[in-house]
Amino acid sequence: MEFWFLIIASSISLIGMLFHGIVGQQKYMGNINKSALEPLTKSLSLVSWHTFTVFLFVSFASCVLVAFNKVSAEILYPIISTNLLGSFLFVALGLTGHKVLLQMPGSYLMGFTALFAYMAI
Repeated sequence: MEFWFLIIASSISLIGMLFHGIVGQQKYMGNINKSALEPLTKSLSLVSWHTFTVFLFVSFASCVLVAFNKVSAEILYPIISTNLLGSFLFVALGLTGHKVLLQMPGSYLMGFTALFAYMAI
């Protein structure tokens, strides 16, 4: 059972990473590039965007490595914590003036990744 919980958690992260890194970046950077922001700010915004994409990859890879017994399950604790806190951040910001965040999948995907990874250990 733990194996499948990890596969589900890793799949959520992989799908999130691909969607965030490809579709999300095109939409987000399209809006950023149309704005009057300075070039450095636009570049830093792209780095910030893909830092989260990298985090999704690390979540995916960690769950897969634990699922196939390549590394200890202890490496999942930071992944679970970060996903859980990220999910809470989406909700907290969504409830305090940034309602559009509640319509985005980030909170739900991060929450389910944390849940399934936690259920596996």
